[in-house]
Amino acid sequence: MRRLFPSTAVPGPAPEWSTEELAEEYAYPPVGEGSDEAGWWLRGNMVASLDGAVHHGGRSQPLSSRTDMWIFGVLRALADVVVVGAQTVRQEGYGPAKRRSGFAGRRAAQGQAPVPAVAVVSAGLELDFSLPLFTEPVVPTLLVTGRGAPEDRVARAREAGVEVLFAGEGSAVDPALVPGLLARRGLRRQLTEGGPTLLGEFAGAGVLDELCLSISPRIVAGSAPRIMNGPVLPDPDEYVLDGVLEEDGFLFTRYRRSRVVAE
Repeated sequence: MRRLFPSTAVPGPAPEWSTEELAEEYAYPPVGEGSDEAGWWLRGNMVASLDGAVHHGGRSQPLSSRTDMWIFGVLRALADVVVVGAQTVRQEGYGPAKRRSGFAGRRAAQGQAPVPAVAVVSAGLELDFSLPLFTEPVVPTLLVTGRGAPEDRVARAREAGVEVLFAGEGSAVDPALVPGLLARRGLRRQLTEGGPTLLGEFAGAGVLDELCLSISPRIVAGSAPRIMNGPVLPDPDEYVLDGVLEEDGFLFTRYRRSRVVAE
């Protein structure tokens, strides 16, 4: 795998990367309660085809590659929590986060749980609480919804042993409240894997700090959505390029938000 930006290119074959080197490449910035640190860091991770499609046949796997899945695993292994929308849980068949070999010591040293928690964001709570995501997690799965969510479904979730968190007074989740809600539970290194609606809501709320976008060298056509789906922003939000890796024609890009929206 080659690093294209910042460039460290040297003549000869592209070097082999270790998992530890990749973890350092994608390490989170300092997060905490200190005055010089952010209270949390919300990172998005998505894959898209050359023509902008976020899936093929309803799933992202046909756009992925071995290296893309490697990076996917490393990003999860670095996070305190994986934030995902209910539709993506249903569509992608989400299971609980897995232990990643080689990360136990790193996570313990940073005071992290053995694996990241999964936080499912849902307004309607139309979820199957008998799935392994809810019944067999190493770290209990969280459910984030609004206080106006259907009471019977909130009760059903709690009966299944799922902890329900409220972000907003209405039936829908207020995306601006989600990062702070999770950070107050000590879940400061945050990773969202979408889908497009949730990612668009985070961007629209001005809380998406970083986007890791894998560009697949494949064309899909059709009507698949872009990586973000939602109302247009009043003004385009500015991001700066932070890194680009390349392997087998895939580009693995990282962009960080360059300005802060006034509260």
